[in-house]
Parts: sequence; C-alpha cells; structure tokens
Amino acid sequence: MVSKYLKLMAKEYPTIDSVASEMVNLSAIRSLPKGTEYFFSDLHGEYEAFLHMLKSASGMIMKKIDIVFGKTVSSAEREALANLIYYPEKEIKALYGEGKISDEWRRLTIYRLILVCEAVSAKYTRSRVRKRVPKDLVYIIDELLNVTDDVNKDFYYDEIINTIIDTGIAENFIASLCRLIQSLAIDRLHIIGDIFDRGPRADIIMDELISMHDVDIQWGNHDISWIGAASGCYALIANVIRISMRYNNFDVLEDGYGLNLRALAVFAGEVYKDDDCGQYYPNTLDDNIYDPVDTKLAAKMHKAIAVIQLKLEGQLTQKHPEWEMSGRNLFGKADFINGTVEINGTLYELTDKNFPTVDPKAPLALSKGEEELMSVLAYSFMHSKRLNEHINFLLSKGSMYSVCNGNLLFHGCIPMDENGKFQSVSIDGENYSGKALLDKIDETVNKAYYSDADSAEKKYACDFMWYLWCGPKSPLYGKDKMAFFERYFIDSSDLHAEHYNAYYSFSESADVCCEILKMFGIDENKGHIINGHVPVKIKNGESPVKANGKLFVIDGGISKAYQKATGIAGYTLIYDSHSLSLAEHKPFISGESGNTPRIMLVEKLERRANISDTDNGREILEKINDLRELLEAYKSGAIKK
Repeated sequence: MVSKYLKLMAKEYPTIDSVASEMVNLSAIRSLPKGTEYFFSDLHGEYEAFLHMLKSASGMIMKKIDIVFGKTVSSAEREALANLIYYPEKEIKALYGEGKISDEWRRLTIYRLILVCEAVSAKYTRSRVRKRVPKDLVYIIDELLNVTDDVNKDFYYDEIINTIIDTGIAENFIASLCRLIQSLAIDRLHIIGDIFDRGPRADIIMDELISMHDVDIQWGNHDISWIGAASGCYALIANVIRISMRYNNFDVLEDGYGLNLRALAVFAGEVYKDDDCGQYYPNTLDDNIYDPVDTKLAAKMHKAIAVIQLKLEGQLTQKHPEWEMSGRNLFGKADFINGTVEINGTLYELTDKNFPTVDPKAPLALSKGEEELMSVLAYSFMHSKRLNEHINFLLSKGSMYSVCNGNLLFHGCIPMDENGKFQSVSIDGENYSGKALLDKIDETVNKAYYSDADSAEKKYACDFMWYLWCGPKSPLYGKDKMAFFERYFIDSSDLHAEHYNAYYSFSESADVCCEILKMFGIDENKGHIINGHVPVKIKNGESPVKANGKLFVIDGGISKAYQKATGIAGYTLIYDSHSLSLAEHKPFISGESGNTPRIMLVEKLERRANISDTDNGREILEKINDLRELLEAYKSGAIKK
C-alpha cells in the first residue's frame, strides 16, 4: 500500500524525470563543503560591536581579501576594500565627499568585489547564491560570478561592468555586492545567550537577528529576565527596569520598546524628593541619544524600582519554599527601625536607611503607590508591540540548548553538586536533573509566555522565570547567590562574592564533558560543548579552550562592563569546513579602522567537512531515500505519473 506521504510527494514531483532530477540535485548539494557557522555569546546590548562582527564575519572577510589580493594589492587598499564591504553606503558617501568616485574607481571596485564574492560563494550552489541577491540584480550578478572558461572573461567582464556604469546603477550595484558578500560569509549563526542588558540597544541586535537567514538562540538568564517581564512577572519587570537604570539605558526602554517610564519618574520624584539617592547614580557606559534623563532623577528612579524588586523577590522566596531560597530574603529580615540586618550571625549596618515606602512590621508589602506603579509598568511591558515581536522570535528560534552538527550549545551550566552529581530542581512538584531539567525548563518558559493569562499554569511558570534568573541551581545562573541586596546595602566585599556552581570546575575535565555529550546523544570523540556566561579573563592567563578541547567558553567581554576584567572585547567561535577557529576581538571604536580581530586555529579537521557530514546533510539523505522510494513506486505502477 502506498503511503500518504509518497502521494503528497508525487504532487511535487509528478514524473520520473522530476524525481531523478531532484535526487541528482540533492546528491550534489551533499557533496559541497559545509557552510561556516559562527558562535557568539553575551552580547549584552552592544549593538555597534556586534553588527561590526556580523558585517566583517569576525575578520574572515578580511582574510578572504588577503587570500585573493595579498600579492597584488597594497594593505591600505585591501583595508579600504574591506571597510567598503562592511559599510558600503557610508564609505561611498565619504568617497564622494573626497572627490574620489570616478568611472575607473567604479570599474576596479566592481571587479575586485566580484573576485571576493567568488571566493566566499565557492561552497554554495548557484541557486542558493541567487536567493540572497536583490531580485532586480540577480541576472547581472549571476552572470559575473559564473563566466565559463570558454568565454573571453576579461572582455565579458568589461562589457557588463561598462554597461553598469553607463546606466548609472554602479553605486547601487556595489552596495548590493557588499551586502551579498556579508550574507554569504556567514552560513549559520548561533547566539549562546544574553542578548539583553548592560549595553545600550539590545532591540537593534534583535532586529538584526530577525533579518538573518539562519539563526538559533540558546537563552541566557538576561534573556529569560526579559521574556519573564513580557510574560507579566512583576519581579522581572522590576529587574529589567532596575538594570536599565543602573546602566543609564533609557533608550532601549523608551525609544526601543516604547515602554512608558513617566509613572516611575513621577513616583520616584515624589517619594524620594528629599533623598539625593547618591549611591544609586547610574553607571554610564553609553550616553542616551533619544531619551536623556537627568542623572538625579535617574538615581531616584533606580532606588524606587530596586526597593520594589527586593520586596517582590522576598515574596517569591516565601511563596516557593521548595526552591530553598529563604536565605535570600534579606530585605524582609532587615531591621528598618535601627537600619541593620543580621547575616550569618553578624550584624551589619545598612548603607542606606531611608525607606519611606517600607512598613517595618511588613517590609515586603508594596505600598499603594508601588502597587499602582507596577500595574502601569506591567501593562506597558505586556502591550509593547515591538517587545512582544522580539520575545516571540526569542521563543521561536530559542531554547535552553541546541545540538547542532555534533556540538552541544547552552549558555550556562548543567548544575552539579560538589561530588560531581547532577543536581535536581523542583519544577511544579517534580524533580528534574541533567538533560531532563533543560527539557522541562524549555517547556516551562513557553508556558510562562503563551499560557492563558489567569491560569495557574501561567502564574507558576512566571514565578519560575524569576528562579531561572537568579536561582542557585538554575542552569542559566549557576551561582550560590545573586548578591543584589548585599551589593546595594552592605559595605563588605566578602558578602558581595558569588560562587559558581561545581559544574564550572568539573567541566574542565574531558571525562566529564564526554559524559555530558553522551547524555545528549552526541559522539564524545568528535563533539564539543560551547558555553558563554562566564567571562574569560585572558589577561589573567585564562583560556577559552578547556577540557583538552572538549569545552569552549566564548564569553570574552563584548560588553564594555566586562572588558577591564577580560582584557579583550569578546570571542567568535568559527566552524568552517576545514577547522574550528577563535576570533579574539579588540574593543570596538566606531568609525575607526584596525578593528580586525586576531584569529587563532584551535582544531584542524581530519578531512574537509561536507554538507553530508552535517545535520542538514542527514536530512537531505532522508529525502533522497524517500525520493528513491517514490521512483520505485512510479516504475512499479503503484503511483501513476
């Protein structure tokens, strides 16, 4: 009996010839070299640096230019060509201003761009390249990229390029070629968590990711915080705003997502009008462009939302004793009459003693004004069209982990105890550990956002999102505590310390990494674990390559907040058909050249990897086998042509 699937396939391939043709096409695709995968982590809103990494393919485009023109073109001209590819409109405008645009420049530039484009497109089929070319330029670019040897190539090029110049479309054509080179240089993009917070415009990064042709995301705890806020979790709404206040990021809230902070400004200005809020002044790494806020008012807003967050978090620790976080309810245990708090048997004086909204008898209770404010803020978060478009994308393209081409990708850790055993976490009355924990969290995150608004399922899931943000056994946080209260109110560096989960020491063992890879069904002899979350302090001699090459930790400090600690400005892990390489980035300075990273080979493949060696190649093979079955059905007469 012929399956329904074969009958459906027959509608797409109605003849023996069409089946055979597609089998030949798919077999040819499997023989091509695998595309280049790029892995980034911990972007933290640093949109300018990240966009430059994408446009430059983390230095790989410059490497291609050097290969093509290294012996014939000066280094200054090669760098100028690279900058044109990264920022075509900007560079063309600058060259016009300098009077350097001429027909000779147009002719030479198009010729050089075609050669670079040939180099980056060599591993793609013609049809795949055509899909990334603007429709009105497909024919011209296809012709230039695929001149056969039996044609007088130089004459053919000259005729086409002269016509492009004569018709006045040269600058548009050059810009399109540059964007095509950018697109072809990155075949697949992996984001290993923490797109949001600290840096100025995570929303711009999200817009760019949405425009990419093939991207996946492994959530970080900062991403979860924003998903939870958009889902309606009050504690995470307060957290998102507090972090934005701390780093002076009003633009992302107000201009980026249209979130109305006027109610917070009015509330903070009234409640803390006689408080200078000196310890709450923002840490300004970037200036606001669209929504500058007076620093004194920003400090008051920062304090107001921090107090609200601590109250809400204390309520959650009481509501969920199964999470074993009662010890973190320091705000609820503070003596607000005397301005002290007892921690581990020691009495500490609070650095701030002015809390007009706190009832010493019920310190976790929101005041009437705080309740009204949170209702307004929650409405704004849950009804921001652009924010919810981005959250939907995060959920559709994101997950707790991904297994891709024999590699295991996740942001933080798989919680382990001091004996190296996987720790269990209680979720909705059941305990989960290892891979099962990550799978259950994936399900719970989606419930938090997509479940019916007033359902018990949604309410629990929203609460759990807060645990994922800061819980000691959260795979996304993975520290014994988040010293939020201590850092704000206690002058003791010992209490500010946050200790990493045992995973981070055990995972430096190749045997442990192999055990984890096997848990996820990955060949431990070939696979790798790729993490972010923990900044690699290269200036202190730390290496992103651990466990004899089984583990890559690629948080190198794209965020300005970490660059003093790491000594660099982030990593890109690059996996092409020949090797695994790490690009070590320099701090990005807008408008300056010299941003090309140092690229280091970390693993050479035994042989060049083809598409047949990838997950996509295995899917193509399955389709070839299905087509072969359809072919036999046609030949036997089981299905009529």
